[in-house]
Amino acid sequence: MKGLLIAGDRSGSGKTSITLALSALLATTRAVQTFKVGMDYIDPSYLTGVTGRPCRNLDDYVMSPDEVRAIFSHGCRGADIAIVEGVRGLFEGAEALTDLGSTAAIAKRLDLPVVLVIDARSITRSAAAIVKGFQAFDPDVAIRGVILNKISGSRHREKTIRAVEHYCGVPVIGAIPRMEEMELAARHLGLVPYREGAEGEGFLERIDIIKRMIGEHVDLDALLGIAGEFVLPAEESPLYAVPEAPDVRVGVAMDQAFNFYYADLFDVLASLGAEVVPFSPLRDRLPEADGYILGGGYPELYGAELEANVAMREGLREVSRNGTPVYAECGGLIYLTDRMVLAPGFAGVDEGRAYDLAGVFAGEARMPARRMLGYVVGTSAAMSPMGEAAFRGHEFHYSDVRLLPGTRYAYRLTRGSGIRDGLDGALRDRTIGSYTHLHPVTSRGMLAHFVDCCRA
Repeated sequence: MKGLLIAGDRSGSGKTSITLALSALLATTRAVQTFKVGMDYIDPSYLTGVTGRPCRNLDDYVMSPDEVRAIFSHGCRGADIAIVEGVRGLFEGAEALTDLGSTAAIAKRLDLPVVLVIDARSITRSAAAIVKGFQAFDPDVAIRGVILNKISGSRHREKTIRAVEHYCGVPVIGAIPRMEEMELAARHLGLVPYREGAEGEGFLERIDIIKRMIGEHVDLDALLGIAGEFVLPAEESPLYAVPEAPDVRVGVAMDQAFNFYYADLFDVLASLGAEVVPFSPLRDRLPEADGYILGGGYPELYGAELEANVAMREGLREVSRNGTPVYAECGGLIYLTDRMVLAPGFAGVDEGRAYDLAGVFAGEARMPARRMLGYVVGTSAAMSPMGEAAFRGHEFHYSDVRLLPGTRYAYRLTRGSGIRDGLDGALRDRTIGSYTHLHPVTSRGMLAHFVDCCRA
């Protein structure tokens, strides 16, 4: 099969809209498997939505080299082409002097050719200098093509293409006009998730406009010509081996308020012998299961609905008190507190508002707070339903969870903030709630311990 990586010269270069449209266009005639570099839920929701195949994340700060390759190979099975979307600028990563956690590291790890998206607004020959600098910075990154974005007219287009191709020796396969319609809807944590946006007026129409614009201004045949060829391993990774029949049921909260999950979670749960039972905290009663997972999302946008579903709130509080394992991340952590307090003017609330929630943890969540985004590194204590382990993950929130003194914490962080002062993973009975998001492949052992607790 074929594969390539689409990177940007910086955040805001337009690579997300471009990758989205290219994936959608190619998916009309072939099976396209998408990937996103970095720990992110929202961009992958778009790539999943337009291709019909779950987008998967790749991050060599969180994942080992073998895990990166296993996830890539597993995702690519049954596909014709792999499209990887980078994160931020091509060389941005976790450190200043290495490419750890960067798009460049993934390109080299998987030997993928790179198409570099340049924000060419108000520059012509300088675009060639940017490309030349990127080529020289790390010659092991194979930049094989360029897409110019935010072009203001034919003169701008011709002059910039000529400069890049002359000085850099790579083809310019697209020059995209500057248009407001190329922007995707965003809010305080980034883009509006695809599932939510698709229910709103004008959202899918905007995506169709982006597809049409990219289709008119990018040479798809040239793009396919740049893509590298590779052969998948004959054997599937043991990480994804599934037993003959599941022997435990795990409820997973899935609706508009809770939908931040990595696609690999469901594969890993299946490989651990767990049957996933989806449920909606907005609308359902709590289903019967041996354990429950509540992921992140936007509970702040659905406070009234979450408060109104008293049966769900009481059900979660009861199973937690009875010792049923419950694992909650970020939005799920917020939902397990006593209440959520929104400041006036935030999330559409005019006068400010407090909503009663599940009340598993004594305390409250306040929004907005300082925006937190970054990697975390820590250890989990043996008393946790996630077991004793070292882990890497990330945190991504705009809230402040304030739990009462005396709360026990299972996670100790050496990088990241957690709930307070480097403490994360609040514990009550066999319920744990954290700001830390774990990737299910790299933290498979912790999920295995959780599933074993569900069996007990």
